[in-house]
Amino acid sequence: MSQDGYRIERDSMGELQVPADALYGAQTQRAVQNFPVSGQPMPRPFIQALGLIKAACARANREVSGLDPTVAEAIVEAAEAVARGEHDDHFPIDVFQTGSGTSSNMNANEVIARLASERAGVTVHPNDHVNMGQSSNDVIPTAIHVSAALEVHDRLLPALRRLADTIEQRATELADVTTTGRTHLMDAMPVTLGQELSGWAAQVRNGVSRIEASLPRLHALAQGGTAVGTGINAPAAFGEQVSKRLAEASGVPFTPAPNRFEALSSQDAAVELSGQLRTVAVSLMKVANDLRWMNSGPLAGLGEISLPALQPGSSIMPGKVNPVIPESVAMVAAQVMGNDTTISVAGQSGNFQLNVMLPVIGYNVLQSIDLLTNASTILGQDAIAGFTVNEENLRAALDRNPILVTALNAVIGYEKGAEVAKQAYRDGRPVIEVAREMTDLSESELQRLLDPRELARGGIPGQGE
Repeated sequence: MSQDGYRIERDSMGELQVPADALYGAQTQRAVQNFPVSGQPMPRPFIQALGLIKAACARANREVSGLDPTVAEAIVEAAEAVARGEHDDHFPIDVFQTGSGTSSNMNANEVIARLASERAGVTVHPNDHVNMGQSSNDVIPTAIHVSAALEVHDRLLPALRRLADTIEQRATELADVTTTGRTHLMDAMPVTLGQELSGWAAQVRNGVSRIEASLPRLHALAQGGTAVGTGINAPAAFGEQVSKRLAEASGVPFTPAPNRFEALSSQDAAVELSGQLRTVAVSLMKVANDLRWMNSGPLAGLGEISLPALQPGSSIMPGKVNPVIPESVAMVAAQVMGNDTTISVAGQSGNFQLNVMLPVIGYNVLQSIDLLTNASTILGQDAIAGFTVNEENLRAALDRNPILVTALNAVIGYEKGAEVAKQAYRDGRPVIEVAREMTDLSESELQRLLDPRELARGGIPGQGE
């Protein structure tokens, strides 16, 4: 041990100083020195996945490769500690590293080997023991799939389902509250707020279905393909054993990839998932923007609803309150769309037998999942669940809406209806007043045909079910 807080470690390239208290070794230290790029290490779910994979591989190696049981058990215990997050400070390598993620794989191998050596009282080698039957080229694609699948199963899908439940609950509460429909941001025929919110809920439910449809490809793992897909240095049953043990440990139905050449050389499953995440982001941005418009004002905007007041909205204008949650969600959506572009570009970088942008794919997929999980949660609990409806504003807008004349088309015709609408616009009067003057329809008939609640039901006014 040197006097300045470092120790000397050796790898195939020679000696290197490593911080004295670091659990990692020379290869990790070289990566730390080579990639001072973003200051962003690989995400926690990715490190968790590496730990789970190394534990599963050690168990499989004990069964099919003859790994010493004492060494195998020490590796399992150390790897599971890594999976639990007990040693995250010892995973410092930047996202923007070698494209195969070899640095992160060796980081895990070195940390687990050191921990396992201390537990077992024997030397556990990072390559020969922890990385037995493996290559970075199958470990890192597997880690992307495992981490993304766990985050989707455990966090994102439950959050989206809760959001849909919240929207549907509010839709039921507001089923009889009628408002002005809008197309092109212009007044249109009436709808109920319940109907409007039902569209949001359907978007979220469809997003859940889209993500679920992509999961079978995400559950297929590259492990066992080793360096190029041929499975060199891994027993034939290794990949199947690892997938089985990962499934047992996580409850997620992981399986060996049906074609390991595809699993190593491409990241199409991650690209597919990212596309579904982008679609969810588009849906959430639509909902967020609708809320912003509905909340606008309160005097000079639509003022249809009032979102919960969460914080002061201005450093200079006292009393101003802004729609901060929808704004946050809209920014999340923009970030996820940008992440999808990165993932799409990175997915094209499968050169022959290996994709060489694996770390940035993993980073962006996991960030998108995390952002959408958190945004869905705050959108539901802090915006949609608590907004109040300004029914007086809704009624006033409905009464002045000349587009209600559409309901008279079947009785007075389109041309006459256009005349009534234009006159109502010019005079700023309710359409029923103008129609009373310009048509032969009785007051009772006009009331029946122009009832906004009936119009929101659709069909031909006055004809019943």
